[in-house]
Amino acid sequence: MTVQALALITVTDKEVLGKYREVAGQALAKHGGKVIAGDPAPTVLEAAFEAPTLAALLSFPSVEAAKAWREDPALGDIHALRNSGGKSTIVVLPA
Repeated sequence: MTVQALALITVTDKEVLGKYREVAGQALAKHGGKVIAGDPAPTVLEAAFEAPTLAALLSFPSVEAAKAWREDPALGDIHALRNSGGKSTIVVLPA
């Protein structure tokens, strides 16, 4: 069953996050993930925390695949790029 994940990122270093974006697609694909939609300036209707400056809707074949993408030690450097370039919150949405 396909699931979606919402990635909300507050960019702190555009250059580093740009490097992340260059390799993010391959990292997602390794676990069957892909970007469905993205917005570099999302319209925020309500925020209980710092409003994101970037939002992306991701798709994975399952919750397990999404977790495997995030926990894959081989992708640690790629996740570190994302976390060095911004503050991110990523949540899986049930199907």
